[in-house]
Amino acid sequence: MKRRITEELRKWKGCNNRKPLILLGARQVGKTYILREFGRTEYKNVVYINCDDNEDIENLFFNYDTERIIRNLSAISGENIVPGETLVILDEIQEVERGLHCLKYFSEKAPEYHIAVAGSLLGIALNGGTSFPVGKVDILYMYPMDFEEFLLAMNKEALLKPLVECDWDSVTALHSSYEELLRQYYFVGGMPEVVARYAENKDIWEVRRIQETILAAYHNDVSKHAIPQQVQRINQVWNSIPSQLARDNKKFIFGAVKKGARAADFEIAIQWLIDAGEIYKVSKITKPAIPLKFYEDSSSFKLFMLDCGLLGALSQTPPQQILIGNNVFEEYKGAFSENYVLQQLMTLPQTYIYYYSNANSTAEIDFVVQCHDKVIPIEVKAEENLRAKSLRLFVGNNPKLHGIRFSMAQYRQQDWLTNIPLYAVRSGIIRMAVEEN
Repeated sequence: MKRRITEELRKWKGCNNRKPLILLGARQVGKTYILREFGRTEYKNVVYINCDDNEDIENLFFNYDTERIIRNLSAISGENIVPGETLVILDEIQEVERGLHCLKYFSEKAPEYHIAVAGSLLGIALNGGTSFPVGKVDILYMYPMDFEEFLLAMNKEALLKPLVECDWDSVTALHSSYEELLRQYYFVGGMPEVVARYAENKDIWEVRRIQETILAAYHNDVSKHAIPQQVQRINQVWNSIPSQLARDNKKFIFGAVKKGARAADFEIAIQWLIDAGEIYKVSKITKPAIPLKFYEDSSSFKLFMLDCGLLGALSQTPPQQILIGNNVFEEYKGAFSENYVLQQLMTLPQTYIYYYSNANSTAEIDFVVQCHDKVIPIEVKAEENLRAKSLRLFVGNNPKLHGIRFSMAQYRQQDWLTNIPLYAVRSGIIRMAVEEN
């Protein structure tokens, strides 16, 4: 399947100052597949080593002699490793002592070798005290497939072109086709294995079975890799996310996880899930000015799941509630739509995502993003409801801003607001940011 990150990998390969690459992302987002496919199409040969429970690798990094390491990797794989012609992939490298730290020496002493590493919980290792080669690696982040990638996987390339080009007349004419595919995406989500099987046979029950298998793998990771004192708390946070998102005010409430709970009780658990790539944290800002980070109130935040399909599986939402009619757009307080929009925003480069709420929480802006040196306030409507009271007030108080409303209504532009269909989130944000510049 075509993935957007392939172009970023090509840029990495062609960079004169290329360093060893760390590919970060949650389990099952396709990191190993995309690296192997990239190696197959862009290099003469690939050396793939899975470091998990591999006796040949356990003592490979006892020192940092890069020539010896390359020689041993060649022997283990049975492949000749040629600088510039071979892609070396070290999967689950966090399982090997000193494996990550060794990348520093390849950057300094042997930059001619093309080395990429990945791992299902590599983010946990990097934030858990593992010696990190600061400044000696390149880092890319990989996410579930966005809606545009989903269209390609479904062989709907003809529908992708009008979205990317923001050809709103054509998009409007094709509205019903986009809406039907968006409904399918809400159910299937963007986990590559799920998308591939759905594109192949359209079996909705197999989709749900695979999603449940992924959720089980996430649960097992917690039991296996988290410190025992945090396992229960991590699971409590994870299981509370659907109900938190179904509330009118989606601000994360610790008391909804456990009665009487305080922030200090669950901070480590939340960070574990963030580092694993399984949830996204969106903090509140107090002022819509660049840089938004200056005005962050990290004590108030929302938590979202990495994938809307997994949200449906975790919440045990029946498939027909998502696939038939407008239930998924109109019910659940917009939980699916807001999670979907955040999922698309996460794939945008150099885009920083927050939300806004006034002091008494009477007016809330679902998302405020900093993109292309512009601040864009966003309201998400799960149906065709075109009222935007909070957004109008917010823009009125900040007249230099222009708002976006994502809804199931068709494209419409006003002086202070542009309505963009939910299926055009990525392209719509990019176009708005560029045009405003």
